[in-house]
Amino acid sequence: MPRIGWVVVALLLAGQGRQVAAEDVTLAVSHHARAVQPGEAVVIEVRPSAPPVEVRATAFGHGVRFFRTSLADGVWRGLVGIDLDTKPGNHSVAVRATTAEGRTVHATYVLTVWPKDFPTRHLTVSPSFVNPSPEVLDRIRREADDVAAVFRTSSSDRQWWGAFVAPVPGEATSSFGRRSVFNGEPRSPHSGTDFRAGEGTPVRAPNAGTVALTGDLYFSGNVVIVDHGWGLYSYFAHLSAIDVAKGDVVVRGKVVGRVGATGRVTGPHLHWTVRLNEARVDPISLLALLPD
Repeated sequence: MPRIGWVVVALLLAGQGRQVAAEDVTLAVSHHARAVQPGEAVVIEVRPSAPPVEVRATAFGHGVRFFRTSLADGVWRGLVGIDLDTKPGNHSVAVRATTAEGRTVHATYVLTVWPKDFPTRHLTVSPSFVNPSPEVLDRIRREADDVAAVFRTSSSDRQWWGAFVAPVPGEATSSFGRRSVFNGEPRSPHSGTDFRAGEGTPVRAPNAGTVALTGDLYFSGNVVIVDHGWGLYSYFAHLSAIDVAKGDVVVRGKVVGRVGATGRVTGPHLHWTVRLNEARVDPISLLALLPD
């Protein structure tokens, strides 16, 4: 993974209002990312000079939890999502660590978000998927509320571990963030990535989690949402079959459904959406970040 930034931050002891001396706790903060742009996932790394009992942060208005992949290296890692609508510029990540002595230390790390241009595509679909009837609009709103309610929660347990894997072997398109024009009418940007795969291809969980929602949605067809914990979700759409039920615990590689062409589509493929603390991020950026 490329190291995009690195800084050693001198800390201020909470409530004491003085600069911490060199012999006191400091945090070295850095980040890894495929790119620091709208729609990307970023790993924030914190290396405390003394072992803390907890590291947390706030970024883009959401809390970030940190974990250790190894006790030996002393590195704490947290996942941050940069939403599609994030404005370019400098954005602060407020890091705080609690020491074994009960002290809280703080640091501010700046992520510079660079602009990104997304392409536009023109598609022809059934008119009912562009201008639904009032009855269908009620259904669409209810379904949108149900999905949004899932993404707003933040599971207390991290269920995923190690690298995320692609859910199907097919090639991923560069569809994330693309603006769609259906039958000449512009719509919201594409908030997932499409994978080429034939009808019936098994769709496998990219990492461990709990099934948070299944169902048949108007636009997305048959869907499965997997809660990986700590505000990280996978959403699979347009399935021909669903092989799990709400509440099922899945491991990485478990079949959750089959590729199909249900909902608003022009042919069989898998649509994979990732939400990270409500941020819409490209699943490919998540695949590129985490070691196994």
